[in-house]
Amino acid sequence: MAGNELKMVVDMIRGIVAKPNATIQEQRASFEASMGMMPVPPNTKVTPLRADGIAAEWVEAPGARADHAILYLHGGGYVIGSPVTHRSLAAKLSETSKARVLVIDYRMAPEAPFPAAVEDAVKAYRWLLAQGLSASKLAISGDSAGGGLTLATSVALRDADVALPKAVAMLSPWTDLTGNSETMTTRADKDPMVQKAGLMAMGTLYLNGKDAKTPLASPLFADLRGLPPMLIQVGDHETLLDDSRTLEKNAKAAGVDVTLEVWPEMIHVWHLFHPVLPEGVKALERIGEYLNGKWAA
Repeated sequence: MAGNELKMVVDMIRGIVAKPNATIQEQRASFEASMGMMPVPPNTKVTPLRADGIAAEWVEAPGARADHAILYLHGGGYVIGSPVTHRSLAAKLSETSKARVLVIDYRMAPEAPFPAAVEDAVKAYRWLLAQGLSASKLAISGDSAGGGLTLATSVALRDADVALPKAVAMLSPWTDLTGNSETMTTRADKDPMVQKAGLMAMGTLYLNGKDAKTPLASPLFADLRGLPPMLIQVGDHETLLDDSRTLEKNAKAAGVDVTLEVWPEMIHVWHLFHPVLPEGVKALERIGEYLNGKWAA
């Protein structure tokens, strides 16, 4: 059973999201201020750069291998979030995977709606290959919208005949922008972060008039054949639980090597709170173990 740490995190989240009338700029600043407080180990190397024109940063824990890398796509509903909000998570992921983590500041809605985020993620992955990194030592990972973007990027790369990463890892992915899944309602009272109204508002900004079932926007509706092995982690208390369950079913039907982990009592992207939540540490250790297993295969 999750303990007092989880209650503390839930209370913190409720305080952050209890501002329904905040502007997008205010939401971005609030998310960055709150998550930017999550500690990064002092011996972690953070290097700002531009990856083919895209603002990004390398996050490297001690012992990270130069020839192994993860392209990390942050969450935030395609509207908020940045490398700063996910720096602590990226540092822990670099530690557990023993790989460098490239976190990109992809373009977001409403300034740059779909498909800008997909274009930037594909461009960043191609940039990694252009640096001489082998696809067999690469992975793509992301949380929430970044989890959906991880899947959409994999589909776009496959369709462009680009060498695919050895594996992908998705944390509480948002893969269905229709908002019609059963758990969007049945888990609403348990999820302190993601509620349908707010999610659909972000989805509307991102889609900018496109159909919510457009495959690269809602990759749950994409052809998944030929995609890399995938790990999906989701909390049992998430409104987005069915996005992961249905993805697992669709991936299996397409012949993809897929592993779904539903974590009891966990909330949306609990990994972000790993400095205070033991289950966040365990989940990130599991992702590192999974990716290393695939890289070594």
